[in-house]
Amino acid sequence: MTENLRIGIPSKGRLAELSTQLLKDAGLRFRRQDRSLFARVRGMAIDMTFLRTDDIPILCAEGAIDLGITGGDLVAESGAKLDTRLSLGVGNCRLAVCVPEDGDVKSPADLDGKRIATSFPQVTHKYLAGHGATARTVELTGSVEVMIALGVADAIVDLVETGSTLAANRLRILDEIGSYETVLVQNPRTPHTTLADRIVRRLEGVVIARAYSLLEYNVPTEKLAAAEKITPGFNSPTVNRLEDADWCSVRAMVKRGDVIEIMERLESLGATAILETAIANCRL
Repeated sequence: MTENLRIGIPSKGRLAELSTQLLKDAGLRFRRQDRSLFARVRGMAIDMTFLRTDDIPILCAEGAIDLGITGGDLVAESGAKLDTRLSLGVGNCRLAVCVPEDGDVKSPADLDGKRIATSFPQVTHKYLAGHGATARTVELTGSVEVMIALGVADAIVDLVETGSTLAANRLRILDEIGSYETVLVQNPRTPHTTLADRIVRRLEGVVIARAYSLLEYNVPTEKLAAAEKITPGFNSPTVNRLEDADWCSVRAMVKRGDVIEIMERLESLGATAILETAIANCRL
């Protein structure tokens, strides 16, 4: 095992599925048999290791694995000295300090001497220290939203998404500590730097491709300059003359989230045959 590059990914859950698909889209072929902890990547000197998500930062820092996919929030909480090689564009979350809607806490400094329920004690203490406050943390691994109602805590520090759970528990966000997403981390002392760089580049191609679409359309030659302003492409759009000299065919990469609006603008300009194609992988 020690002769190969080792990549740690979550062993179960939604992040395990996302990580596995991302790696396979990047050309790493492997299959986990039953509940085995290891799998060999076909045709490459790489071993996959299936781990608990929150153990990955520490195991990577200790050299048990060379690369790991885990949550940025878990990396921050671990305090491990790691190189974050790539943000993977999934698993976005916010870590926030939440207090009762009708409580008397108006600022982070008001948390001094309070009890705070959280799964992120290290991040919480660091945040409070920056605001001149000291609190007693009640460390929990499960849901913490109900801890105030149970009388266990005066405030919580937890991951928030839509805020609906907070509203249901009559809580409000006092302050956001940070925003996180799923990341690829690397042990800074790995001896497999060349292969690690190769994997990072492969994954980067998939991550970028997922954020863009290829847009193709026909536009009158006299409207080409205006169309190019709408779809400038990565460096520049690809433009080809059609058999009808009054028309051009254009191809350009556009951000996937902007596709619908851009198609509408092109249509208003007079473009026709506007097509969106998904990009599976790319190198930019």
